[in-house]
Amino acid sequence: MYIPKNFLITDRQEAISFMQRYSFAAIVTVNNGIPTATHLPFIITQKNDKIILSSHFAKANPQWRDIMNCSSLVIFTEPHAYISPKHYEQVNSVPTWNYIAIHAYGKATLIENVEQKIELLEQTIQFYEADYLQQWTALPDDYKLNMMKGIVGFEIVVDDLQAKKKLSQNKTVKERESIIAELSNKPDSNEKEIAAYMADLK
Repeated sequence: MYIPKNFLITDRQEAISFMQRYSFAAIVTVNNGIPTATHLPFIITQKNDKIILSSHFAKANPQWRDIMNCSSLVIFTEPHAYISPKHYEQVNSVPTWNYIAIHAYGKATLIENVEQKIELLEQTIQFYEADYLQQWTALPDDYKLNMMKGIVGFEIVVDDLQAKKKLSQNKTVKERESIIAELSNKPDSNEKEIAAYMADLK
């Protein structure tokens, strides 16, 4: 990912926290020169200073076979906002876009053991809807085992993390404050979130 120095996230924990907050991400692989992407919910954990991304494909999705043959790219991104040049002091200015994006690269390993698959699903439930865990636990074992047959679990050990936040860091304090003020009053949650991230930079 192209990352000018002003926009580089150097705090590893900040990048991890962003991935955990916006954990519905796109996994990209390449097969015979053709890229394929699937959008999946991820669990992001740290083990022995390594970042682990865990998720599962539907077994009917052929992309799961690709993750064994090449490195995968997982893209985490969510809030973004159009930035009008009206906020800039220079007349010779053009519109731009503010956003945050994390690119995580790594080699995937399949989770084939049934108990490990169940653990993965329970971690996912715990993260996304803990209240459902009791209902899940009460489901018949044969129903859950049959479900296991329809998914392919995997985990990726991240070996390259590229993190970018483009939040008008290259603009003046006055310009940034003008952008924050406008975005904070927008009805769209994306714009409000970008305003909050910009305010946190102060």
